[in-house]
Amino acid sequence: MRNKPWAIPFLESFKDTVVNEPHLVASNWKSRLNCGILHVEIGSGKGDYWNKMAHMYPDHGWIAIEKDRNVAASSLKKNRDEILPTMALINLDAKDIGKWFADGEVDVLHLNFSDPWPKKGHIKRRLSHSEFLKEYKRLLSAGGEIQMKTDNGGLFEFSCVEMSNNGFICKELSVDYRRMDHPEDVITEYEQRFLDLNQPIYRAVWRKNNE
Repeated sequence: MRNKPWAIPFLESFKDTVVNEPHLVASNWKSRLNCGILHVEIGSGKGDYWNKMAHMYPDHGWIAIEKDRNVAASSLKKNRDEILPTMALINLDAKDIGKWFADGEVDVLHLNFSDPWPKKGHIKRRLSHSEFLKEYKRLLSAGGEIQMKTDNGGLFEFSCVEMSNNGFICKELSVDYRRMDHPEDVITEYEQRFLDLNQPIYRAVWRKNNE
């Protein structure tokens, strides 16, 4: 995405939604968002999932993480008239996610259509790599979940192996998720592109093993 000169001031104008120093909120997210269940989406893109799921589950807290400021600003611009008090946006790189939440504070982590980083030398950048999973495990509550959707079969297979190797328990797994209707999970504009091309959507849910 091209650089948007208006992105930074636009993000700064949403002081109640955009959290620039998330480490200062660690352990207090549920209080800030007035919720009992906390969701975190890493790589939220244009914010369709973040916004639509927040409206579907208005009593839950929804935090979107998007490192690209131009994408994050576009997300806010697109959804600005529908922002709820239970929604927050972090415009930073998720490599530092371990500093932003207290141990056991997050109930559900969402990885939607993450960059597959196909080159062998980039494997550690995948959001489902074991280095990330170690942090996720610490941040997730007892019985907390990681929910993943992707159109990339290679990334999905890699993620399944990594999750298993790191002690996560698979609760659900589908290699053609949208073959059945799932009203509990919204279809974003980005996901619809793949559906229009008749490409399968891979999805899995893993639970933290508390043993």
